Amino acid sequence: MRRMIAAVIATALATALPTLAAAALSGFYDSAERINTILASSDVANALRQAPVGAISNTGTRKDGASEWQVRTQECDLTVYLVPIPPEGTGKTTYRVEVPGTCE
Repeated sequence: MRRMIAAVIATALATALPTLAAAALSGFYDSAERINTILASSDVANALRQAPVGAISNTGTRKDGASEWQVRTQECDLTVYLVPIPPEGTGKTTYRVEVPGTCE
């Protein structure tokens, strides 16, 4: 009986561990997810007036946990916020962009 229980537990762990490991992204891939979210946003593109991007930098964290990013063009520094959207169950965190201003 003990061997059967041990076998069931071992099987459950063996199938669950790859899923749990896949759910956690490395810092590099999470940063890439965030930057891609910023670059794919039409709201960001419109706020920048379609100007070419010179740099994107993480500049801090808002009190509610949203990360603050600065998108720099030749004539403007635009602040945007990424609000984390945790997955339901296992999976990666995705992000929603908030663009509070525009380049004038």
